[in-house]
Amino acid sequence: MRGARSPGEFAAAVRRAAREIGEQVACDARYIGRVENGEIRCPNYAYERVFRHMFPGLTLADLGFSARETVRGRGARPLADSPPPTTPLIRLAPRPEPPNDPDDHRHHQNHEESDVLRRAFMTGSTAAVAAVSLGLGPVPAHSVQRVGEAEVSAVEEAVRRIRLLDDRHGADTLYQRAAQPLRTAYALLDASASRRSTQERLHAGAGELAISVGWLAHDSGRFGEARSHYAEALATARLAGDPALEAHAFCNMSFLARDMGRPREAMRAAQAGERAAQSLGSARLLSLLALREAGGWAGLGDRSACEEALGRAHGMFARGASGADPEWMSFFVEAELEMLQAQCFSALGDWARAARHARRAAALQDPYFTRNLALYRAELADDLARAGAPGESAAAGQQVLDLLTQVRSTRIQAMLADTSRLLTPHRAAPEVAAFLERRAAVAV
Repeated sequence: MRGARSPGEFAAAVRRAAREIGEQVACDARYIGRVENGEIRCPNYAYERVFRHMFPGLTLADLGFSARETVRGRGARPLADSPPPTTPLIRLAPRPEPPNDPDDHRHHQNHEESDVLRRAFMTGSTAAVAAVSLGLGPVPAHSVQRVGEAEVSAVEEAVRRIRLLDDRHGADTLYQRAAQPLRTAYALLDASASRRSTQERLHAGAGELAISVGWLAHDSGRFGEARSHYAEALATARLAGDPALEAHAFCNMSFLARDMGRPREAMRAAQAGERAAQSLGSARLLSLLALREAGGWAGLGDRSACEEALGRAHGMFARGASGADPEWMSFFVEAELEMLQAQCFSALGDWARAARHARRAAALQDPYFTRNLALYRAELADDLARAGAPGESAAAGQQVLDLLTQVRSTRIQAMLADTSRLLTPHRAAPEVAAFLERRAAVAV
């Protein structure tokens, strides 16, 4: 498929194709080499969508990849022989919770997302690093040797894997599993890197991992822990002089402040993120930060300032995606733009307008992003209930309950609980009664 193009040229073509469909992949010549030498036997979901766009009509098998469900680590095993979904993110210490979803591994056991992590964390350059990864205790500073490509790649892959699993299943089952990789990443920061570029990548990777773990805490209702992780990421960004990481940390801090009922802090954190992002060349990042700022203004009840920030967000979003957009922003497509507007108008008490944006967000969302689809529909159900449309609200709530067999998110559950309280006075309507009964059963 690459033909006469060099690995670098083909990687550039992959990135261009990704931008055409609103996807974000960090494809480079090294990734192409890993595919061609068989190290990556199945791409992650983002790459799969890009390859299918580049080569319409061809399956993964036609492109030379193995089926996702047959690939596991270094050797493929039959699906029935695969361990249950309690396997840790990067094969660290055993998870404490019992298995509860026999189909879980079909979604996220693939070579790219597990083998690099396993090799780097379990057979890394030092026994001490492996020990900390396995949860066997802290790493004495003097025992860690030099950090190289394997360790840095493992940290970067841990970030991607957490995001992949969160997109599909929500945060609740992931947070405790992700804490140990984060501790390991920061232990590696205390070691000496072989090159300056390696050290810079390690700082960026550790900071992004802190944000990812902070998001898992945020989405599962652990606001204090989320705040701590985001602050850790911000400190890492400042130490490394990394404006991209700083902008990301402020973006998430703004989101958290809004959810904690601190709208002025949300607005100011977003503005700080915008200042950090000015030199990065990503219009989409500035658009997202403007939306975060709009959410803060909405929480303060300032409609004028909110709509001014929304106008800036639309203007930046219309400039389109670019190569300067951070990899973590793959979720920020038109559906998310609509959702964040819905939240602004909901905070302003304009329920009908909020419901229109939430309905559009749900209609635009890629079904692959199961957690976001459930979130958008939960927002729609709440907005409709407040707008005086209990029947439509109950129908949207039923759709959310259908998705909760795959998604575990304290935030979504809390939204449904609020909707249920709003709909209780209307339980004489059969559709409302059916939703309330089913939701009560799920909550138990």
